[in-house]
Amino acid sequence: MDSYPSRLHRAIRDRQTPALVGLDPRLDQLPGPLIDGVRRRCSQDGPAFVAAAFEEFCLRLIDVVSPLVPAVKPQSAFFEALGPPGAVALARVMRRARDAGLIVICDAKRGDIGSTAEAYARGYLAGDDPEAAAWPADALTVNPYLGPDTLEPFVRTAVERGAGLYVLVRTSNPGAGAFQDRLTAGRSVCQAVAEAVEQLSRAQAGEEPFGPVGAVVGATWPNELADLRERMPHCPLLVPGYGSQGGGARDVAAAFNGEGLGAVVNSSRAINFAHSREPYASRFSPSQWESAVEAATRDMIDALADNTPAGRLRHNADS
Repeated sequence: MDSYPSRLHRAIRDRQTPALVGLDPRLDQLPGPLIDGVRRRCSQDGPAFVAAAFEEFCLRLIDVVSPLVPAVKPQSAFFEALGPPGAVALARVMRRARDAGLIVICDAKRGDIGSTAEAYARGYLAGDDPEAAAWPADALTVNPYLGPDTLEPFVRTAVERGAGLYVLVRTSNPGAGAFQDRLTAGRSVCQAVAEAVEQLSRAQAGEEPFGPVGAVVGATWPNELADLRERMPHCPLLVPGYGSQGGGARDVAAAFNGEGLGAVVNSSRAINFAHSREPYASRFSPSQWESAVEAATRDMIDALADNTPAGRLRHNADS
């Protein structure tokens, strides 16, 4: 059974990029032609209709980006808000992504104590075998606020199944510092969490450079990103905040090692809805939204290659 970091880095090398596309369907931003097509085929209203629209949008988006990027990150909240139809749609979207050869990081930010944490882990962490969980994620985002012991059931399941975790350490939202920057015993809360996450990942890494326990660190905090990378040398990083939240390629350079590995950089809205914003809106009509997605994805890939160590991935593939 391959470990999560091994599978992730193989996919990154194959696609020659660490770009990660988030799947964040929002009804009011979906392309009009897609909505019209779903309405003609779907006889139901309410959550069932929205779930059908979300599913089609994400499946078609996966078809566009799967040759270009190593991974996708479905945001479970948009699906869960729809109840049972949304839960089924999420599982289907994740299955299609796995079938397309993509690493699937489910952004659900789970966290709880004891047997409840274990149940969350077993529900989402499929790892190496897509049949091992109802929602077949390779990796899951996890909230550590309840303490290190609540991470242990997630770590056990991740190791057992060849899955990965991304623990919230320094999130990309503007108000993150209100809690995460508070000092105690000479270090911030996010630094304390980072050190605990590093210990967990290093303990499971063995002879590999990275363990299965990673960290979420936002692109909107480049100085903190550099500091936290030094504190977590064995942790794969998930870097949100690129694109619509204001983070750029140069802001994420410190996330990578010299080979361009060790991190994936997420862009969601800027790619999902590229057809509705410049410079793509003037080039592509709403009916060409998939072409806009492809163009925005390629632009992100090029920006990361030009401004971060991820450019080594292309160089190594050519040499």
